[in-house]
Amino acid sequence: MLDRIATLAAPHHLAVFGGFAAGPGDAVPPGTRTLLLLGPAEPGFWPHLTAQPEWQDGRPDPIDRWSRRVIGRIACDLRAKALFPFGGPPWHPFYSWALRSGRAWASPVQLLVHDSAGLFVSYRGALALREAIDLPAPPPSPCPACAKPCLTACPAHALTGAGYDLPACHSHLDRAEGQDCMTQGCAVRRACPLSQAYARMADQSAYHMGQFHR
Repeated sequence: MLDRIATLAAPHHLAVFGGFAAGPGDAVPPGTRTLLLLGPAEPGFWPHLTAQPEWQDGRPDPIDRWSRRVIGRIACDLRAKALFPFGGPPWHPFYSWALRSGRAWASPVQLLVHDSAGLFVSYRGALALREAIDLPAPPPSPCPACAKPCLTACPAHALTGAGYDLPACHSHLDRAEGQDCMTQGCAVRRACPLSQAYARMADQSAYHMGQFHR
């Protein structure tokens, strides 16, 4: 079953980013036995996405609309339910689900870090399945053995182990010295060794930074 889901997701440059056997406290739809998280498969996600009709039609929220169409179709094929990190309130607890998957952890700066996407992890949606699926054992967290460059990477000292100073972050992005983060992506996220191996394009990071800093 897991192989079939991976095959359905692959043409859309999506991959299974983890999952778990659902229990009573997981805030999943009734009847869900397994929840799987889907995220961008790199390299190639951004060129694929920006060629899609949702990106080309000029309407708002192209990525969310694409996610609904694509993941919704996958869910229909599987007789599952598609869930998304947008469209609330109420909001689905994707942060908690990511931790439950065992393939993402709270990093030293508290942002999620994923075993393959690093600090560039994002979830385009989830599949709530009525079937129980055997999932591979998750790997150990990469953070204990890491030099933790994320702790000192923020040029504005806005995101550190002490927490996140959102006003200081936005103030930095308003200045000329903040343009590196605006065009290349958050320096903290880029500093993670796993992020560097993920092959996320700078254009994608620039788009998301533009959405964040409006």
